[in-house]
Amino acid sequence: MTVPVTARNLRGFSGAGYDKGRGLLMQAAWFAALNVLFVKWWFPPRLRPALLRAFGARIGDRVLIRHRVRVQWPWKLTVGDDVWVGEDAWLINLEPITIADDVCVSQGAVLCTGSHQRRSPTFEFDNAPIRLEAGAWVAARAIVLRGVTVGAGAVVGAGAVAHHDVSPGDVLTTGGRG
Repeated sequence: MTVPVTARNLRGFSGAGYDKGRGLLMQAAWFAALNVLFVKWWFPPRLRPALLRAFGARIGDRVLIRHRVRVQWPWKLTVGDDVWVGEDAWLINLEPITIADDVCVSQGAVLCTGSHQRRSPTFEFDNAPIRLEAGAWVAARAIVLRGVTVGAGAVVGAGAVAHHDVSPGDVLTTGGRG
């Protein structure tokens, strides 16, 4: 069966339906804080949650965020208590990311709420929120894509790509279900 090819016209991209949630001044202030302070190894981990809160994130208690972690928009981030986020993790939260209590997002993991409509000639956005439920673990270099919920106690194994919901207690590996 032949699948029709969508001709791209990226010049026509409008970005319709995507709201960054804050004005240009706040966006610029966050990018400055992110790149000058937040990602640096010398910036104390105990101050990272406070800096995120200052930019509108809702962050629980005893949250550990390592250096080189990138957060697109703090005001679209909710993090519960006792959460760990490892070095080089990237939270691309064009839409809200909600992380419940006792969740671990390991080194190099990516949570990406953004995508594009593959059949749209102008490649318009197709974004959706991500939710990590209590006790979930997104292991090293794993990727969680737009619209996915990782259930309570579930694991997205090292290098795995979660493109659909992961049921509570399930383990998703690079070969599928574990």
